[in-house]
Amino acid sequence: MFKWLRRGFERCAKGFGWARLLGSVLLLGLLALRIWDPVPLELLRLKTFDLYQTIKPRVVTKRPVVIVDIDEASLASVGQWPWPRTVVAELVHRITDGGGIAMAFDIVFAEPDRTSPQLIAKALPELSEQARAEIRRARDHDEVLADALLRSRVVLAQSAYVLRRGQARTGTPPKTPIATLGGDPSPFLLKYPEHLANIKVLEDAAHGRGMVTVLPDWDGVVRRVPVVLRAKDKILPSLTAELLRVAKEQNTIVIKTGQAGVRSVVVGGREIPTDANGQLWVYFSDHDPRRFISAKDVLDGSVSFDKLAGKLVLIGTSAAGLFDLKATPNDPAMPGVEVHTQVLENVLTQTILTRPPYALGAEVTAATIVGLLIILLVPILGASRVFFLGVLLALILAGASYYLFASHGLLIDATFPLVSSFAVFLTLLFLNYLRGEMERREIRNAFAHYLSPDLIEQLADDPDKLALGGETKEMTILFSDVRNFTAISETFKQNPQGLTSLMNRFLTPLSNAILERRGTIDKYMGDAIMAFWNAPIDDTDHAVHACEAGLDMLDRLERVNKELENEAKQNARDYAPLRAGIGSGTGDAVVGNMGSEVRFDYSAMGDTVNLASRLEGQTKNYGVPLIINAKTAEQVNGRFALIELDAVRVKGRAEPEVIYALVGRHGTSDEGKIETLQAGIGKLLVCYRDRDWDGAVEVLSLCKKHGYGVDFNRYFDLFGSRIEQFRRNPPPADWDGVFELETK
Repeated sequence: MFKWLRRGFERCAKGFGWARLLGSVLLLGLLALRIWDPVPLELLRLKTFDLYQTIKPRVVTKRPVVIVDIDEASLASVGQWPWPRTVVAELVHRITDGGGIAMAFDIVFAEPDRTSPQLIAKALPELSEQARAEIRRARDHDEVLADALLRSRVVLAQSAYVLRRGQARTGTPPKTPIATLGGDPSPFLLKYPEHLANIKVLEDAAHGRGMVTVLPDWDGVVRRVPVVLRAKDKILPSLTAELLRVAKEQNTIVIKTGQAGVRSVVVGGREIPTDANGQLWVYFSDHDPRRFISAKDVLDGSVSFDKLAGKLVLIGTSAAGLFDLKATPNDPAMPGVEVHTQVLENVLTQTILTRPPYALGAEVTAATIVGLLIILLVPILGASRVFFLGVLLALILAGASYYLFASHGLLIDATFPLVSSFAVFLTLLFLNYLRGEMERREIRNAFAHYLSPDLIEQLADDPDKLALGGETKEMTILFSDVRNFTAISETFKQNPQGLTSLMNRFLTPLSNAILERRGTIDKYMGDAIMAFWNAPIDDTDHAVHACEAGLDMLDRLERVNKELENEAKQNARDYAPLRAGIGSGTGDAVVGNMGSEVRFDYSAMGDTVNLASRLEGQTKNYGVPLIINAKTAEQVNGRFALIELDAVRVKGRAEPEVIYALVGRHGTSDEGKIETLQAGIGKLLVCYRDRDWDGAVEVLSLCKKHGYGVDFNRYFDLFGSRIEQFRRNPPPADWDGVFELETK
């Protein structure tokens, strides 16, 4: 079993590439890590969101909430905290008289007021019974505060906590009605075993009760605040949600839940988007002293009450000694009451940040796409180009992430796609370096006994220049040869340098035509050229490029002839035009470094090579300059003007081959004439293969008579001669219309 798996893995690695395979495995591991989302990865994401808020903090345009602050000045004026509840009641009265819509305490009154007369009388044993009775007749301070709460819209704070052994539990306070849509949200909410409430007389008098518990992230920074949570198996609203409900005089808070968790909370007609755990992502502004009114100023009446009129009021403390300071993305020590104020501002001004349910899917998809691009492109483009491409993609991802934050308040993380793709890139870079070192070592070992040290080092520096052995692949082979070159060279007996110059003049443009069409020149054989396509560089349009090169070679040869003709006229000497025959065939061939241990060349060999060479030789027999085989014709059909010439069996091949003349590109001025000639020769071949010699002669006469502006006279003469021979000596009964070529 393990052996079978190992072989399968090795085959996969060989086909896909070890580096790509390992890069893919790494990418899968990183994606699994993102799904798991360990603390360091989460913190990296959160720090990125913090950076966005630092760059672009929320701009405060409206201040619907004010803070009555129990600050250092208030403590100095009134006395140390906790204050007598009568003072707190006076604070409530003055805020109500100042026009505050509703108020909430960011303070829990969990114990009776120790300054109440009853407790004072009990705490002073040296008092006489008469004095003690007189003091007890004074009104209880908690009742005074309860009366103040009844006359105003006040929300009291509660706090969730983990119950410690031996810790007393509180009673059951009144509960805000909670409705749910879409399922039970309880499994998704933050859960605490207990919560701390106010004393009963105050709880009963308050219009609402809300939780002030805020759970910082792993690094101690507050980024999310619960809108609802669970404590003592009850779903409870936050202080801010309850204050909104009371201010809007609503009875119920609605929680909307989906399959992935909580989606939103509806309070006072406003829908607050949350994360799956019912928490709101706070878009913080910088600390703003203009939100704060000193409690001292409210109590002594020195504050302008237009600062309270029509506002929601939070009563809390910024005094450092009361230890209610929170770290936020914008401030390492923001008063806790200001955090709740910013939550209210987010809701009332609709500036809440949102991390949508599709965020994880979008981040994983982006990481997968970028990672796969790197895996696919590094072996193709090289590390430097992919690095610059990666920088561009990184800028796009980071820019898109920041744009979504700044313009739409969406939190989509770009760090994970960037970190994962960079990790894949570094891994591929290392593997490519390691593979290069191994290839250099193999090349040095393989060729040290018959190549010079200098050449070995060149091959070691660029192993792609050398593919050991050969490979079989589909290729297009081209042969070209100048007609009657032996006779031409005879005229240069007394001028060998002139012959060399002439060869360079026609070989150079013909070679350029091949190279410009992505061809590889295999070798020069005197005046002949052998070239091929689709090796060593893959070329999916190799047949098209070979045909383009063949036509271009003929065009360039005509330009060379015009130059030679003009030179001959100027020098008053004879002029003989150069004519070339070109044969091209498509099929399988073996290509690679071939030769001996002493010397080798990168070359191609096989049946297709032999066929292309035979086709080049037949151009003079058929009287056309460029002949291609059936497979080439099939791959370029529709791109060029082709005329079927014959079905032949070349020397050395058992299978017949249909051959075509490549006479031009589509869209030329002679296209109509060529189409007419195609039809005429097509009829000729039908009659010829059906042994209808009279019909063939008739069609042949029409073709010769009209000519159609295309020089096929040699071809017509060839078929005229064959037809006469078959009339005198009919072919055997099993003749299939294929002509046996006797010459190469």
